[in-house]
Amino acid sequence: MAPSLLAFSSPFLVAGSSSSRRPLAAAPTRRAGLRVAALKYDPARVAPQSDRVLVRLQQIPEKSAGGVLLPKSAVKFERYLMGEILSVGADVSEVEAGKKVLFSDINAYEVDLGTDEKHCFCRESDLLAVVE
Repeated sequence: MAPSLLAFSSPFLVAGSSSSRRPLAAAPTRRAGLRVAALKYDPARVAPQSDRVLVRLQQIPEKSAGGVLLPKSAVKFERYLMGEILSVGADVSEVEAGKKVLFSDINAYEVDLGTDEKHCFCRESDLLAVVE
């Protein structure tokens, strides 16, 4: 049996006279002119929901206690972090804004608020200790 050939019209061709079939012109793109600026939020105006707290992370020191410079590759991201609570959710009862806390990075969600500092959200129950 001979194979049958079917002719389909190309969806990318402009319909017109059969002799002047040409491809559609590409739609102009705006990628070159489109720029998205990072959003910046004031951390004091961010309100955590429920039992969550917003924590400003303490920076990792660049020198050890003995004065040895620590390169960025040598400083491991520790499992336990320290930071200052900036704001608390409505269901938080044990801690308040301004307290220094120790917490685990396993359940912390780092957020970029557009500032130079690092912030994260975590639950009140994930806080390990309040540092006096």
